[in-house]
Amino acid sequence: MSADRRSSPEELLDAARHGDRAALARLMSMVERGGDEARRLGRLAHASAGGATTVGITGAPGAGKSTLTSALVSTMRARGEQVAVLAVDPSSPYTGGAILGDRVRMGDHALDDGVFIRSMATRGHLGGLSLAVPEAVRVLDAVGFPIILIETVGVGQVEVEIAGEADTTVVVVNPGWGDAVQANKAGLMEIADVFVVNKADRAGLADTLADIERMLSLRSPSGWRPPVIATTATTGEGVEQFRDALADHAAWSIGAGVRAERRARRAEAELDRIVTATLRARVTALHDAGTWDAVVGEVRAQRLDPWSAAEDLLG
Repeated sequence: MSADRRSSPEELLDAARHGDRAALARLMSMVERGGDEARRLGRLAHASAGGATTVGITGAPGAGKSTLTSALVSTMRARGEQVAVLAVDPSSPYTGGAILGDRVRMGDHALDDGVFIRSMATRGHLGGLSLAVPEAVRVLDAVGFPIILIETVGVGQVEVEIAGEADTTVVVVNPGWGDAVQANKAGLMEIADVFVVNKADRAGLADTLADIERMLSLRSPSGWRPPVIATTATTGEGVEQFRDALADHAAWSIGAGVRAERRARRAEAELDRIVTATLRARVTALHDAGTWDAVVGEVRAQRLDPWSAAEDLLG
């Protein structure tokens, strides 16, 4: 049966596990739409997920994250590794889809059966990207991808949270004081497991490497000191070392019990987000739009406190 004729999460998941990429693409769309089917899919995928290593890649816009991710994929494929990429983009105000498409970002890998690339946007998912991304990762894990890369478009709060959904978080900066200071101010120094200074052929590389090392020396000891890797993604320089650094962190985090603890915390946080989003949906279903808007208006005008408003809405 072709993927076009399959419709249930069970059928599509089985087909995707047997290499049907059209079925996998439909599963990703199901995750983005949310609803009952997505929840059913999540339960199915949960039973067989947990084996994949996830890597979050974030950094300032223009740092070359997409080019670096593409180069990393090439290196992984040269080593015989299969990999999936979730490129997390802002939503289009017209279609609700991701503005930046798969083929634009990583067209070199479009025809490679060992690579699956998906651009993700919030669309109609209950809870937006904060719920859609971990569910998409779980599906990719369940169908057998051993490595999943999550690349974000920037370093805002949402992007940092999404990158934090991974086992290893990579922060990408460029030579020059601006990126180093921005990384420190954004709190990325605290979440980075690996630093990459991309576009290493530019002036200021040595100063940026030294700046990052100085800032890392101020971090509380944790048993892992993030390596700082210099790369030029357009030529592939340093990407092999980048891949090795990811493997080193994966091995350390497993051995030290850090991965298990991070995954436990993420599971707890995901449960909290699901409960919150579900309650919001139920409240919305209980009241018509006029009632909701009226209560919000009262809170905005400070005529009603938010605690009383919440109690009124929850009934």
